[in-house]
Amino acid sequence: MNRNEAMKLTKLLVLVMALGLCVTACKTKEPPTTQLPKSGSGTVGSRGNEGPGSSGKINDTTGLTPEEIDKQGGLPFGDGHPGWNQDREPLKADTVHFDYDKSTIRADERPKVSAVADYLKGNSAAAVLIEGHCDERGTEEYNRALGERRALALREELARLGIDPKRVDTVTFGRDRPADTGHSEASHAKNRRGEFVVLTAPK
Repeated sequence: MNRNEAMKLTKLLVLVMALGLCVTACKTKEPPTTQLPKSGSGTVGSRGNEGPGSSGKINDTTGLTPEEIDKQGGLPFGDGHPGWNQDREPLKADTVHFDYDKSTIRADERPKVSAVADYLKGNSAAAVLIEGHCDERGTEEYNRALGERRALALREELARLGIDPKRVDTVTFGRDRPADTGHSEASHAKNRRGEFVVLTAPK
């Protein structure tokens, strides 16, 4: 190999290395998530719906049946109130429903969240568990991610209304606990929801 060929080979190697560094530096980063003030491990993602795909990171439930997940209390996020008593009745009428493909709280559903906030302000010793649910459409993983986002959106709204996030736990059940077992749009609408469960410390 003569000197000119050696120089060409050297330049080619430098060019290949530079391109490799550029590709590594330009890899797509994941979209940011918004951490709730004083929250636990949950984050509010920017996407999520009952659509035909999967997005967002959630706790790994690979290989678990719905019954096994249910025994674990779903997929919890937040600080947690283990061992606290649960009561569904006080806030049963304040279940918030969501639009298809959405984890945004509709304007006509916000008064329900305000009612929950008022209840917690009037019962300072109580906490609340928010359950995120979805309709049957979409994959299991996808709907668990969406159930998480719906619950966390409600938690964030309660925080905006003056409730300490440490008093609010969230859990996602995805599509595993339908309120209505039908397959119509009316049934789907009932299942796209966030439920509030009152938590009280054991005596």
